[in-house]
Amino acid sequence: MSYMQAEKKRRISFGEDGDALMRLIFINVMVFVILIFIKIVYQLTPINLELYQTQILDWVGMPADLSDFIKKPWVLVTHMIAHHSVWQLLGNMLFLWAFGFLLQDLIGNRHIVPIYFYGGLAGALFFVASANLLPGFRAAIDTFTLFGASASVMAVAIAATVTAPDYRVFPMINGGIPLWVITLIYVIIDFAGLASSAFPYHLSHLAGAGMGYLYIRLIRNGKQPGEWMHQLYNWFINLFNPNKPVGKKSFKKEVFYNTKGQQPFTRTPNVTEQRVDAILDKISRSGYQSLSQEEKDILKKAADNEG
Repeated sequence: MSYMQAEKKRRISFGEDGDALMRLIFINVMVFVILIFIKIVYQLTPINLELYQTQILDWVGMPADLSDFIKKPWVLVTHMIAHHSVWQLLGNMLFLWAFGFLLQDLIGNRHIVPIYFYGGLAGALFFVASANLLPGFRAAIDTFTLFGASASVMAVAIAATVTAPDYRVFPMINGGIPLWVITLIYVIIDFAGLASSAFPYHLSHLAGAGMGYLYIRLIRNGKQPGEWMHQLYNWFINLFNPNKPVGKKSFKKEVFYNTKGQQPFTRTPNVTEQRVDAILDKISRSGYQSLSQEEKDILKKAADNEG
């Protein structure tokens, strides 16, 4: 792929193949639009608007009451993409776009969805645990319902910051502000919310932050915690693809033979994992701007290969 093609691939587009970040944003926005449309229908009919909460929102939000959750286990996933207010949606999508675009640019779009998903799961787990185990909140457990992508977005933000803490944003302000400073302010705001009646919600956000950090540590140690999601997705898609060749090998492992009876050889990628790890370590120490053009090109090729 040429440099111009690589630059074109990096641009954000709703129609861009493999752009997991924009797909996540699109899904969140579409779910919100659908919920608002249903709410408008309730408002325009004689139906009591309070029924919108019990008949619609309660079936997509994550309840703190475990007995209620057992009746609708799918909310473990739907709560991550369901927002109940336009300000909650705008705030989450703005941060998701800002941090997600940077993370996707550094390590490829293959990790965006797993980080988002794991962050949401961690947030739900700590939300339910705090509401059930802490006496101050157990009495009002019926009033706690978790909505939105806040924990997932926090996971993406921390993952991006751990990957490149010294990356500079707003370069027009005295050479730029380190990314870790922006993230620290973001986390402190949520931490301050722990001293309120919304403790379970803010704790869920911080749990998402911890998951984002853990995910990056795992992939730096050679683990692939999100690979099963891609395999499951590919398996599901292939169920509806009758033209898919059976037993087709991946391009990276495919063995080529010539017609002269020479020994076969295996294709070796130009970008090694060790080289990419070294570049990511350099970003962690000195920021993205410290990379040479050659190192930036290697990182782009690695991201394209993963995508």
